[in-house]
Amino acid sequence: MTGWEMHALVERLYPLCRSITGDGVRRTLEILGELIPLEIHEVPTGTRVLDWVVPKEWNIRDAYIKDATGRRVVDFAESNLHVVGYSVPVSATMTIEELRPHLHTLPEQPGLIPYRTGYYAETWGFCLRHETLESLGPGPYEVRIDSTLEDGHLTYGECVLPGRETDEVLVSCHVCHPSLANDNLAGIAVAIGLVRKLARTNPRYTYRFLFAPGTIGAITWLARNRDRVERISHGFTLACAGDAGALTYKKSRRGDAKIDQAMRYVLRSSGRPHRVLEFSPYGYDERQFCSPGFDLGVGSLTRTPYGAYPEYHTSADDPGFVSPEAMADTLETCWAALNLLERDRRYLNLSPYGEPQLGRRGLYGSLGGRSDTRDDQMAMLWVLNLSDGEHDLLEIAGRSGLPFDLVADAADALVDAELLKEL
Repeated sequence: MTGWEMHALVERLYPLCRSITGDGVRRTLEILGELIPLEIHEVPTGTRVLDWVVPKEWNIRDAYIKDATGRRVVDFAESNLHVVGYSVPVSATMTIEELRPHLHTLPEQPGLIPYRTGYYAETWGFCLRHETLESLGPGPYEVRIDSTLEDGHLTYGECVLPGRETDEVLVSCHVCHPSLANDNLAGIAVAIGLVRKLARTNPRYTYRFLFAPGTIGAITWLARNRDRVERISHGFTLACAGDAGALTYKKSRRGDAKIDQAMRYVLRSSGRPHRVLEFSPYGYDERQFCSPGFDLGVGSLTRTPYGAYPEYHTSADDPGFVSPEAMADTLETCWAALNLLERDRRYLNLSPYGEPQLGRRGLYGSLGGRSDTRDDQMAMLWVLNLSDGEHDLLEIAGRSGLPFDLVADAADALVDAELLKEL
């Protein structure tokens, strides 16, 4: 997918009111299913998942606050951020004093609507621009939230691309936010682009893409797939993938997992501004995959991290805030890291006693003693020297300072010459 195609997908998904359950998630996954092969899973309310329980399903049809003239001063139809996620049904007439405890604004950003949720407490509320709140008189106001909170299901989607090996790479996105373009939809769009690029290859690894509501979705998947978790060799979560900020990679709990090494290498080699952060048990669903009982090698890739840009969790995080260029850049970074994982191997030097004669095998230039030894020749020497069964190609590239692809090509040539054996 091009950056413009990913941006068009963001625009298409943006109006849907998503939450951790409900028809907004289903419709989102239905649209994704038009683009990639997607298996949908429905898990009933009340199902025990690790230390959690699948909650009731929430759906909403309409919500508003009307003044005495019948004008909607707050209108769910204008923005689905206007309603606190998981608000219980309300139908009442209130004064502004009675209504005020249920109103949420951003006084420091008076023209923006905040995003708020009340997932695990049966409460209700509205989010509105602070400038709107300041314009409201004493009332009375007609207050209406036409929602349901009842037994149903939690819904998530999986796309699995089989590889030549059963070891898996996990890519996870959350699908629980309503109209937020960067924190939610850009990551989804990049993941779809990644699926479609991988589908045109014959990958070494099996790739599992998970589209699930945040926290409870990842926990539900882990609870239902404990027998499969040990197959996950590498992984990362994708979010905040479309803003103008520099790419940021947050390491897995292990700190030195192969995905950590691969992302750090790709970002450093790109020459672009970037950041690599240490693991912390707060953030996106990497914290579920990296919980100590699982301790998977799963990091997190974003551009500007959560909470670090003023548009975060506000109505300013709209399709105009994300760009095709930024999403294309994120996609290419993911693609480069996965290509590195695909080619990374560990080898054993079959002629380890002294340097093998490369010239008679057509692998080395005929002139010796030159100071401008070609990089491909140096790559062969590094690969031979460090192929002791302990170092993989990524480590060799890092230690030698040579490009990974050059090191991998050198290894291929040495295997063809029967000087290396893959382990």
